[in-house]
Amino acid sequence: MRRQASQPRKGWAATVESQGLAFHRSAHPEGLTRPYWDESVHYVFTMDEVLALEEQVEELHRMCLAAADHVVAADRLADFAVPPAWQAAVADSWRRRDPHVFGRFDLRYDGTGPAKLLEYNADTPTSLVESSIVQWFWLQDVFPADDQWNSLHERLIDRWKSLTLPTGPVHFAWTNADESGEEVMTLAYLQETAEQAGLATAALAIEDVGWDALNRRFVDMEHRVIRTLCKLYPWEWLVAEPFGPHAMAQQISMTWIEPLWKMLLSNKALLAVLWELYPGHPNLLPAYLDGPRELSESGYIKKPLLGREGASMSIAAPGLAERTDGDYGAEGFVYQQFLALPDFSGWRPVLGAWMVDDESAGLGIRETAGLITDDTSSFVPHRIHG
Repeated sequence: MRRQASQPRKGWAATVESQGLAFHRSAHPEGLTRPYWDESVHYVFTMDEVLALEEQVEELHRMCLAAADHVVAADRLADFAVPPAWQAAVADSWRRRDPHVFGRFDLRYDGTGPAKLLEYNADTPTSLVESSIVQWFWLQDVFPADDQWNSLHERLIDRWKSLTLPTGPVHFAWTNADESGEEVMTLAYLQETAEQAGLATAALAIEDVGWDALNRRFVDMEHRVIRTLCKLYPWEWLVAEPFGPHAMAQQISMTWIEPLWKMLLSNKALLAVLWELYPGHPNLLPAYLDGPRELSESGYIKKPLLGREGASMSIAAPGLAERTDGDYGAEGFVYQQFLALPDFSGWRPVLGAWMVDDESAGLGIRETAGLITDDTSSFVPHRIHG
């Protein structure tokens, strides 16, 4: 694994916008000089590295499913801050094995040892457009003789084909609160893969989802019944909405992508449960829910269970104290061993390893100059050489 400079393509901005990355100009806070999509650099991997990483992420996924099974069997949903009124519904969703489509692991990896799990974005994973489409076309334009860890597009189509869904179109719902356009474009891309799989689809804002009180069902703006809903609106937000009880009542009659049980995998309490179940596993970092324990000596990072984009995190390590702003944390924290992201020429990458269904499907890389990956990080492409 190495970081390498490369010459940006002429007119690259218009090119990536035409491929669906319309939000690359708004994905960053204002005032940053580095673009969100940065093809002036890229990462190079060997095939052996990628094959080993594929095995590791698939094992991590199996471990996460086992952890979900443990949490439900041991009735530990309160550790995940699942509201009491929803705990039975989450457990039932898991017991039914409601179908899932995709997720993204965030990993620490430097090319010299096993990858370390930082978190699992299993409910609302983003950076899909750039991981699946944009960096693939970059590879074809710049390094056509090389390969890439990227079967996302094909696997998504195959996954849609494999699902047994209720009649009617699959609805794809974004939120009007998304100012950058990232959620709209991500859902538009998912909708495209579903259409290529032969499914009928429809798109709408989640704020425009209606409730037919007489027949007790969700409907769209054309009064069509919503029987399958794909959303990036987090479950922990949805359950708190006024129509949350209706969503609970529709768990059996509707298919939700991602399913309700993904609340267990997208929650950072998962990190502590994994360490309990697999202590010393080479792909895990020690993590606890009740405090840093022995990590007080070596250093730890305190993460809110439901935090996003690196917000509300704090690092406490010998000679180091760092904190990010944010409003998360009322739900509780996990304390994970702090292991600094690897340094490549002053930049620190996080590997986003994608899963589709239960199989490894691709890689996206975001990097930042800081120790915590947040909304200032940039996406850089990768290739496999040799």
